[in-house]
Amino acid sequence: MTPAGAPTVFVIDDDANVRAAIEGMLKSVGLRSQSFGTAQEFLRSKPPDGPSCLVLDVRLPGVNGLDFQRELADAGVPIPIIFITGHGDIPMTVRAMKSGAVEFLTKPFRDQDLLDAIHQALDRDRQTRQRQAELDALRQCYKLLTAREREVMGLVVSGMLNKQIASELGTSEITVKIHRGHVMRKMQAESLAALVRMAAKLELAPGKKG
Repeated sequence: MTPAGAPTVFVIDDDANVRAAIEGMLKSVGLRSQSFGTAQEFLRSKPPDGPSCLVLDVRLPGVNGLDFQRELADAGVPIPIIFITGHGDIPMTVRAMKSGAVEFLTKPFRDQDLLDAIHQALDRDRQTRQRQAELDALRQCYKLLTAREREVMGLVVSGMLNKQIASELGTSEITVKIHRGHVMRKMQAESLAALVRMAAKLELAPGKKG
């Protein structure tokens, strides 16, 4: 039984022989895979819990692989893509890579070249998921702040001193210190530098109130 969170390689190719060959290769190195004959079949599948990537044929029935790449991006599906094709050309390759493809392989390609690209794609997806998980955790912490604490945080990360913040908010320096302590605790920030990095990740404008 495959453990939850294990990586999955999705393969979309209308050639059953190609799908079978890639699935067999992936199985031989212990990688889980799912294959589809069309892009529509892939869209109907359940997204995986763990890291994943997509091995995508450029020429597919109903939709061009490059157009499908754009559709996935527009839909907010950030899965790393490896293109495979029997009819590649330079403009096609450039378009795919500029749009974020991990690799563009022309058939027949070496198994090792595809495996290398797949491992690179899975590593990229792991990093993306890790960054997203960290951002989600930060957002949850930020939600715990009161409106005044958010004001204080915005001014703190802008570089203002407690005395200046107190003047800006029309309150006492002691009160600002208390709010600042709450912000550091709720955000789980060990230092001012860490809080500044958190604000940057949250894309908070320096000095933003509310």
